[in-house]
Amino acid sequence: MRSAIHTTFGEPADVLALEESPVPEPGPGQVRIKTILSPIHNHDLWTVRGSYGYKPELPAIGGSEAVGTVDALGEGVTGITIGQRVSVASVHGSWAEYFLAPAAGLVPVPDSISDEAAAQLIAMPFSAITLLDFLEVASGDWVIQNTANGAVGKTLAMLAAARGVHIVNLVRRDAGVEELAALGIANAVSTAIDGWQDRVRAITGDAPIRAAVDSIGGQASAELLSLLGEDGLLVSFGTMAGEPMQISSGNLIFKQAVVKGFWGSKVSAAMPAEAKRRLLGELIRLVASGELKLPAGAVFGLDQVADAVRASLTAGKAGKVLLKP
Repeated sequence: MRSAIHTTFGEPADVLALEESPVPEPGPGQVRIKTILSPIHNHDLWTVRGSYGYKPELPAIGGSEAVGTVDALGEGVTGITIGQRVSVASVHGSWAEYFLAPAAGLVPVPDSISDEAAAQLIAMPFSAITLLDFLEVASGDWVIQNTANGAVGKTLAMLAAARGVHIVNLVRRDAGVEELAALGIANAVSTAIDGWQDRVRAITGDAPIRAAVDSIGGQASAELLSLLGEDGLLVSFGTMAGEPMQISSGNLIFKQAVVKGFWGSKVSAAMPAEAKRRLLGELIRLVASGELKLPAGAVFGLDQVADAVRASLTAGKAGKVLLKP
């Protein structure tokens, strides 16, 4: 089968190449999936670089999420039909014509959801909806996030709106405001303009901001903390700046603020199965209804994997870059 393989760790555009590899055989509790589309996530690229928490044995096939059809069943697998269209995440080797997945992790996809949306249905959206639950906010509350035009940021904004939670969406480029508007996401503010904090206060009408999501670190952490209301929650979701969080002790003390880290894998692992089913059901319903949009930025063949990687790293893309066998 055709696969996007790397034999060394390094920059994905340099080390990934189209190669032939054996079609995998499912073991007990596994299924083989024929790939329709598979997205390129940042964590996939870090894995190819050898800098992620999971380090595969080489040579390795990239990719960790996909939509496809069930092609073969391993021993003991029941309740799944050959040819059934499913989404799955947290797998290995989905940038190929076929890959293996645990049967227990499959999510059946209704006909009302496109292949492009189904390919990216779980990893980023589930992180976003889990994060929204983690914030413990209710309809009518205000939340603020930075890097709002990233994959998780866009999804979080749409999920919050669907639940009646108000959210201020910070972006670092003026063009980012237009990118969000194209998806129907309001309350976007560019931090590239002077006095952007006043713009935030005008949007909220000075209502207290209950929670803030920081994906940058450094000075951005202090900026979010300064905008939080009393007893607010500041959540560290990422560190794009590559710097320690800079936090004002005065704001922390006098606002009685709480700072917490969010690691989706750990939160998900501790989540009861019923809660996971409830959140996945909510995601499927919102994607099917159009309230949650998961657009594709571009679709590339496996033989164009280097171009696909470069496209995925381009700022301002319309949506996820997808690979098609």
